[in-house]
Amino acid sequence: MTAMNNMDHAALLERIAHLETQLNQAQRLSALGELASTITHEFNNILTTTINYAKMGLRHKDAPTREKAFEKILAASQRAAKITGTVLGLSRQNDRREATDLARVVEDTMVLLEREMSKYRVSVEMELRAVPPALVNAGQIQQVLLNLLVNARQAMPSGGKVYVGLKHDAETDMVELVVRDSGTGIPADKLPRIFDPYYSTKTGPDASGKGGTGLGLATCRGIIEAHRGRIRVESTVGRGTSFTLKLPAARAPAPLAPTVIASEVPGTPVE
Repeated sequence: MTAMNNMDHAALLERIAHLETQLNQAQRLSALGELASTITHEFNNILTTTINYAKMGLRHKDAPTREKAFEKILAASQRAAKITGTVLGLSRQNDRREATDLARVVEDTMVLLEREMSKYRVSVEMELRAVPPALVNAGQIQQVLLNLLVNARQAMPSGGKVYVGLKHDAETDMVELVVRDSGTGIPADKLPRIFDPYYSTKTGPDASGKGGTGLGLATCRGIIEAHRGRIRVESTVGRGTSFTLKLPAARAPAPLAPTVIASEVPGTPVE
């Protein structure tokens, strides 16, 4: 009976792990779906820029004008490639963790949200200090960051300011990523429940179609804890909310001591 109970318990744990993986994937796809409109408009702007400068290059035969047209087309194409790479990173499903430059993760994420932040009159301040690489799955951390930034934007319906900062806590050897907004804040009685699945302080998706499922922050906490990290929130009604993510720094393995191979030389003792 005990062996059977152990098997049932193991099967249950496996089922829970499988459901958590499915939930994580669903939230990732939901984040991509919520970004679809923003990405579509962004690509439309890039295509318009590319077409207009291509036409200008064809109309004008002088070298300076054509060079300017080529530079603008190249810049637009590089931006499109960045957006595509970021979206592909979010859509990939794997759990591999490796040494990751979190500053680059932040910058790539802002590429996706730059237009949206501007549209809703939200200014972004980034303070990305030099920190060691973090041992993380870049796509999953980007998913967390994307969720926190969209939440921050929604908390400022009349515009405001978002701060994104990186620093290293040398004492714990953790990399800290902070997302802070100047929005409406979260009431003290609701704050303890914001990481609960299906609990949301929002009444539903906003005009952009984002948010309101109650899965975003629950998934964020699951991802951070799976990385052996921590997520902390502080909020004051009318002043804003701050999320702090603490993630383990990636350290290169200590170099192996040189191997000394003793060879026997005639007349020399081998120890």
